[in-house]
Amino acid sequence: MFCGEGSGRSRSLHPVRRGENRAVAAMLRWILGGREAQGAVEKSPTLFIGEEQPKNPFTELQVLKGHFDIVRFLVQIDDSRFASAGDDGLVLVWNVETGERLMELRGHSQQITAMVAWSLINADTSHTSIITASSDRSLSLWDPDTGNRVQTISDLQSSVKCLLVLEHLDLWLSGGNELCVWNQDFKLLCKREVHSDAAITAMVQLPKMHVAAAVDKEIVIYKLAVSSKLEVSVQPFRQLTDHHDSIRVLINVNDGLFASGSHVGELIIWDAVNWTIQAYEHILWEEPHCDGQAEIRFVSQKQSDMSIHHLASNGEVILAAVGSGLYVYNIHSRNVVAYRKMAHDSNVLHTMLLSDGQLMSCSEDGSVRMWEMEPLPLPAEPASPGFFGLWSFGRSSKQTCPPVKKVPEVPILKSLELTGDLIGHSGAIQMFLSFGEKGLVTCSTDHLVILWKDGERQSRLRSLAVFQKLEENQGLC
Repeated sequence: MFCGEGSGRSRSLHPVRRGENRAVAAMLRWILGGREAQGAVEKSPTLFIGEEQPKNPFTELQVLKGHFDIVRFLVQIDDSRFASAGDDGLVLVWNVETGERLMELRGHSQQITAMVAWSLINADTSHTSIITASSDRSLSLWDPDTGNRVQTISDLQSSVKCLLVLEHLDLWLSGGNELCVWNQDFKLLCKREVHSDAAITAMVQLPKMHVAAAVDKEIVIYKLAVSSKLEVSVQPFRQLTDHHDSIRVLINVNDGLFASGSHVGELIIWDAVNWTIQAYEHILWEEPHCDGQAEIRFVSQKQSDMSIHHLASNGEVILAAVGSGLYVYNIHSRNVVAYRKMAHDSNVLHTMLLSDGQLMSCSEDGSVRMWEMEPLPLPAEPASPGFFGLWSFGRSSKQTCPPVKKVPEVPILKSLELTGDLIGHSGAIQMFLSFGEKGLVTCSTDHLVILWKDGERQSRLRSLAVFQKLEENQGLC
């Protein structure tokens, strides 16, 4: 059920069950997440979405309203606060425990294209600021405590596509048609033009003062240098050209590895020090033939079905969002450990690895889903190179690392079993942010931010608050 603030009434809603008519699910999404339906409730309504998912703790939600266009970014400020931003140019600061809107940061005239939190440590104090980039060709530094725009840079030559903070150097980088290095006072220290028709779309920090930047099909390794006079320079050092299509995502895996994913389903794991390929996989999600015999499919798939939209890693495995499917790759054994070809009805846009073999994904279909790795009923055949089986893997001809020792036994593949389906948004969910037991935050094209809560924990907290209130009023003997 859900209750509007100040209302003494409640309406019961039937939970959506797996396998029910999709029209019913679509109607519920409209009721729960549609802007028209939420219009009568100005503050966060609370919703109970049923008890048929025993492994899903998120049985309550709060709808946080304030944006009037697509919300694309979420960043954590501290243990109790986060910021949201998107196409309306606004940055809103929220309290994750209460859902209260704390600050409204105005200054950008067009959509925000990148946002990052930056923690500055001085002596024994630490303060977190927010850096935003906008298509109005400006950069801003915000103080989320006061709501003030502390610094701003305008009239850039082009829009910034991505931001990277180097906290150990008290520097940050902006990437677009040029790579710029800035200090904490927003002073430009150096810049380097990108000699390509494409712009930098993603960056990760590497050891030994290096940065990897995705530029179309290439990864450019840049070398940072800081002189004794604290003068900073940045130079392109090497180009990695092993991808065959545009690189969609770039992540750090651990201290020694980073990974990249392309528009045609290529997953490459790189050595972070010498930049050699440690693993190359080409994910195609090919269908097995009905009679059990492998069959080559000459009809090419749509590229959107093969594109890697997001990568996540805990240092042990990599979770890849491939089209509408999910793919779990073990870094040490160099093989697939779990997969789900059709995890959502549309492209998966964001993923997260949880503890105990659990993971989470969100999609253009407006759903957030929780998964658990479980063994398949029968042992699966090991993945084979070429266009055969459930997927295809191809080894790069440019692999420069030593050959990997073969694993003596191929572990049994696991399936990703759905354990929770969070229904609340009426548009594509762009990303989510976890605050552990305090809740999960999602943002969407429906202009809403939703805060998902553990229903049992919230019930205990409400009961405790009631008893404390009674004690204060001497209502208990």
